[in-house]
Amino acid sequence: MTVYTPRRAARVLLVDAAGQVLLFEGFDPARPGHRYWFTPGGGLDPGESSAVGAARELAEETGLRLDPAELGEPVWFDTTEFSFDGTWYRQEQDFFLLRVQSWQVDTTGFDDIERRSIADHRWWLPTELVASGDRFYPPELPALLTRLGLSTTTGQGEAPC
Repeated sequence: MTVYTPRRAARVLLVDAAGQVLLFEGFDPARPGHRYWFTPGGGLDPGESSAVGAARELAEETGLRLDPAELGEPVWFDTTEFSFDGTWYRQEQDFFLLRVQSWQVDTTGFDDIERRSIADHRWWLPTELVASGDRFYPPELPALLTRLGLSTTTGQGEAPC
């Protein structure tokens, strides 16, 4: 029986004026060959609200600083189970949508684990993501982006875990 560590997280769908979403390419340090793309965001600190955590994570991972109120309400909620660096997690997470004209990503705020487990980042059109054949998380991302008004084709990626 797998024992899960409970975790709360907040993630950001950062979308530029061209309709591209920012994703990071990462891997589990315990399985470096298992690569996948995912949205900015991460675990909440004790007592931290989702919006505050999402804004903090966005600043740390992209250099984009904003008032948490600018994120508005979450556009989606998800629960996922995954293994990372030898620990199994059951993570409940809120997703926020933030549209920007453009943004030059600054990853100097990465913490140690991010520096060791994130290989790249890029802006994806939803159709490129679907056509790529790459793993991405959440697997519902293309459908979610379509629901939020971004054009995409039908299809889903594989869950990273």
